[in-house]
Amino acid sequence: MAGRLAGKVAIITGAGSVGPGWGNGRAAAVLFAREGALVYGVDRNPAAMEETAARIREEGGRFATGQCDVTDSASVAAMVDAAKAAYGGRIDILVNNVGGSAKGGPVAMSEEVWDSQIDYNLKSVFLTCKHVLPVMEAQGGGAIVNTASTSGLRWTGAAQVAYAAAKAGIIQFSRVVAVEYAGRNIRVNTVVPGQMHTPMVEVRLAGQRAGGDVQALLEQRQKRIPMGFAGDGRDTANAALFLASDEARFITGTEIVVDGGMSVRCD
Repeated sequence: MAGRLAGKVAIITGAGSVGPGWGNGRAAAVLFAREGALVYGVDRNPAAMEETAARIREEGGRFATGQCDVTDSASVAAMVDAAKAAYGGRIDILVNNVGGSAKGGPVAMSEEVWDSQIDYNLKSVFLTCKHVLPVMEAQGGGAIVNTASTSGLRWTGAAQVAYAAAKAGIIQFSRVVAVEYAGRNIRVNTVVPGQMHTPMVEVRLAGQRAGGDVQALLEQRQKRIPMGFAGDGRDTANAALFLASDEARFITGTEIVVDGGMSVRCD
């Protein structure tokens, strides 16, 4: 299959979704396969990748899957070995999409929730990079795209202090690793999505913030977006595709914000 990623091996974590539709990971997996990548999709719940797999195979793409707890180093190491075995030993692209928020500020939030949020959103990125970077260095290069959030840039409407801190950490983590590995032909960048309409909004966030009223939450979030509509996982995936492709060969240590202008408005 020809395309912008033809023949490249891409690990995409969080390649499933909590419900039907376009989550960031599912959208990235489908788009990357469409562009010719050999995709290795990772999720802690293999069943969550069934829709992803069906979409890719309908289009004739390549998609292998693996179960992994990306907060556990041994699990990540085994996943990387499995991805290498699936596609001939290379890993050209890593896209980190695992993440999720928990509400609360430092007083209301328990220490256990804080720890789990940091592990889930930030340690997961550290561990996948820890195990993938040596592979990329040995083969002569690669591209890593990490997924942060506008919550890591500014207040976005709810106290979620651990999530915000972790997503800000991803941005700086990516910058530091980008500089360290720039001379080794490994690029590291970050996509920063804003108030997207993904399955997680309907399955989880509406219950946390709007008493289960999905439409009320969508309207509340949309009011913050200058462009007047909410993007979805496909918008995040398009930014990730560019950063992973050779078109971005001179781009490292930076971010693409995908939020319809939300993070630059004053109110």
